[in-house]
Amino acid sequence: DADGVKPIPFDKSAYSFPSSDLAKRIPANLGHAGFKLTYPLGEGTEHNQFLVFAGASYFRGVGTENRLGLSARGIAVNTGLPSGEEFPSFVEFWLERPGGGSDRMRVYGLLDGPSVSGAYRFDVHPGSTTRIEVTAELFFRNAVDQPGLAPLTSMFYYGENTKRPAGEWRPQVHDSDGLLIHDEGSDEWLWRPLVNPSRLSLSYLQVKRLGGFGLIQRDTAFHQFEDAEARYDLRPSAWVSSRQGWSDGEVVLVEIPTNSETNDNIVAFWKPAEDASAGAHQQFAYTLSFGGPDVAGQDNGRAIKTFVGDGNRTGGGAVEHALRIIVDFAGGPLAKLTPDAPVIGTVSAGGGSEGAEILEHYVEFIEADNNWRLSMLVRPGKATNSVLRGQLLLDDQPLTEVWTYSLSEAARAAQ
Repeated sequence: DADGVKPIPFDKSAYSFPSSDLAKRIPANLGHAGFKLTYPLGEGTEHNQFLVFAGASYFRGVGTENRLGLSARGIAVNTGLPSGEEFPSFVEFWLERPGGGSDRMRVYGLLDGPSVSGAYRFDVHPGSTTRIEVTAELFFRNAVDQPGLAPLTSMFYYGENTKRPAGEWRPQVHDSDGLLIHDEGSDEWLWRPLVNPSRLSLSYLQVKRLGGFGLIQRDTAFHQFEDAEARYDLRPSAWVSSRQGWSDGEVVLVEIPTNSETNDNIVAFWKPAEDASAGAHQQFAYTLSFGGPDVAGQDNGRAIKTFVGDGNRTGGGAVEHALRIIVDFAGGPLAKLTPDAPVIGTVSAGGGSEGAEILEHYVEFIEADNNWRLSMLVRPGKATNSVLRGQLLLDDQPLTEVWTYSLSEAARAAQ
């Protein structure tokens, strides 16, 4: 504050404990786990918890209409690699006391780990969308094979695009249902529905010039989850917008198998192409926003549902070993079209000569839901890494983002 820097000492009496038996086991010099920030997000004077730092380099935030869900991190180190992951920690914080009536909070964090240390500044703006301007400077002690900048960590157990585990009665269980990427170089938005894979999956998604990426919760209706306790329908989306020091690189999506909703099994981050060897020094800045599914400011049509089924049964088709894949799009310019608008779909599959064979695809307006449906009949090929892409067009102009999906995961969902 204006008088200088003062420590906030640990005081056991400042905490409440669920039982006296636990309280007597807490050392008087234990120390703080982290801190939380509050602000009157509603119309009244009640201060609402909106940002929490607690554990390693993790922190979680919400907008006005959200409950805590996915996490952000200071950095990810070798996430998903066989060598094993490191978890650097914020070991010290400095909090600037805001002035009366201020709607901004500034926090400094010192990050430290075996292979990297760093200095961070967070300028925090709470609201309907909570915006955090992050500035960071990293120093690498050891070489890092896969540094992850602005990492986001979430949970996807199952959704409408996957099989429901035996015994589960809820329609869906996830904190986020897709990865969204904006490639400013090609002016393309890409949507990748998340899956709970059968084995560890790492996807490297290259862009010409990154505008942003994020993990988004597009399912925000209670009936899509029917969970009165967890309220997955209120979980926030998170969006990272690059500001400074973002070199060439790629967005990495890590999907880890899980048999429980208590495991955070999804990680997304930016992997820069520049060197992260011992002695390397990197500076970068970005804006991180927590809020509703519109947090990215996207203005085109969006894939709101993905369904996968057998292509050789009633409603799916009459082709053995094929898949019926359905994607519903809505929003953006689609909302202004008449039902008879000549909307067409474009569909492609990677994998070369051993990739998938697209047997048919067509577009129809679904009056009951007021959305546009892209229906595909696809026969998977021998390529295990084949990826399907689909988009809606009008007069050869894109109406929607590009939907993309792993054919191997689609085949598993249809079994």
